[in-house]
Order: sequence, then structure tokens, then C-alpha cells
Amino acid sequence: MGAKYWKVVLRYGHVGVRREVSVARYLQTDAHHTAIDVLDLAAEMPGVKNRGVALLTQIDEQTYLQGKSTEQDNIYL
Repeated sequence: MGAKYWKVVLRYGHVGVRREVSVARYLQTDAHHTAIDVLDLAAEMPGVKNRGVALLTQIDEQTYLQGKSTEQDNIYL
């Protein structure tokens, strides 16, 4: 069974009054998941603001692997 890879830009709160920080997250899902499923999944992540999904893009595996390595350096995650 295959997989789908996604780049999701999320707006995180709790960095000050009416302030936010946008962070790109890279997700892997089963092949049957749709963009709507990923939106629901991302919106439930801890710290994500209400209506916090700014961008959702399906990507290839190589971009996913590069993105996951950059996630490790992000202090907001």
C-alpha cells in the first residue's frame, strides 16, 4: 500500500497576545487519505490556532524527507 506526502503550513499560537508563528509541517498519510482528511488532522495538532491551516500541498517523497530533516531544527515544534 502506498503513501501520500503533504506539506502543511500551520499558524501556531501562544507566542504573545494576538501573535502567531507560521511553521511548515510535513506529514505522511495512507494513500486513501484526501486533502480534507489532512486538514482535519492538522487542525487537531497541539498549539495550532483556530482556522490555523494556511497552506496544504501534496508533495513527493524526496521533498517530504528533506522537510522532515528541517523540522528537527525548528524551535517551535
